[in-house]
Amino acid sequence: MFDKRNRWIVNGVMAIAAFAFLALLFLPFMTALRSGVASSGASPSATPGASPASQQAELADQARGYELVLQREPDNQTALRGLLETRIRQGDVQGAIEPLEKLAKLNPDQSDYTVLLAQAKQRVGDREGAAQAYRSILETQPGNINALQGFVDLMLEQQRPEAAVSLLQDTLRTADERNRVAPGSVDVVSVQLLLGRVYAQQGRTQEAIALYDQSIEQNALDFRPVLGKALVLQAAGRTEESKPLFDSAAALAPAQYKDQINQLASGGQGQTAASPLESSPSDAPTGTTPLPSPTALPAGSPAAESSPSSPSRVTGNP
Repeated sequence: MFDKRNRWIVNGVMAIAAFAFLALLFLPFMTALRSGVASSGASPSATPGASPASQQAELADQARGYELVLQREPDNQTALRGLLETRIRQGDVQGAIEPLEKLAKLNPDQSDYTVLLAQAKQRVGDREGAAQAYRSILETQPGNINALQGFVDLMLEQQRPEAAVSLLQDTLRTADERNRVAPGSVDVVSVQLLLGRVYAQQGRTQEAIALYDQSIEQNALDFRPVLGKALVLQAAGRTEESKPLFDSAAALAPAQYKDQINQLASGGQGQTAASPLESSPSDAPTGTTPLPSPTALPAGSPAAESSPSSPSRVTGNP
């Protein structure tokens, strides 16, 4: 029986490690968005070295410029993305929702826009709107790991851990059948990682460990479930048991993540712009898609499978 007195310890350590642990699925919003905008020539940055008030005034001017363009060309996606980035830089999540809704509608095959929209709605307190957005993705893409991650985080925020567990268990239960119909449509390892995190955060340590053991057995060359188990054992105070697992994870992981795994092993976060579990599809054994977690959105305010396309150009100077 899990000692409830130790639950706060487990949750505390998992809170530190969870972002690193699930970051294999995500990249910070601003990095990806700026990259996409830079490639399309949109949304210049605020003047470096300017005062905060001057920067905000400059951002407000940029936003008005994009709004003027959109009055003439409502479907101009370059302007929509520029307005979206500007709103985020302003810390205006509510203002980011309208361009996100338009981008999601214009790009129905790019589910990441809908995930971004759900996360923004969650940030402003529209939990039902966020849930509907996640469901709209999962109805047609039940293995969409970004939508699963966001929906699970929303359920946990609503104190509905059993609903989150049920969603992930159902996804795993039907994964083989779905992957036979459409190979690769459900990344089983990533769903297992997500479910293991939920188990650990709820103090269900043994269930988390059993799940990781199953994943390790089925995916012998994948470092992620090994690292997941190590983190859970570490969080539960079973440091000596976790050490050889950290060593194994470091041996299996791509070279650029080994040092950070060692930092996690020593109790540090090991979190940088490219954490050991922020591996790209080319790094990880499975084909996960980078997208930021909800925590990447500024408080009071994640990137597409590839940078969103820019079929139209901004006309005029914003």
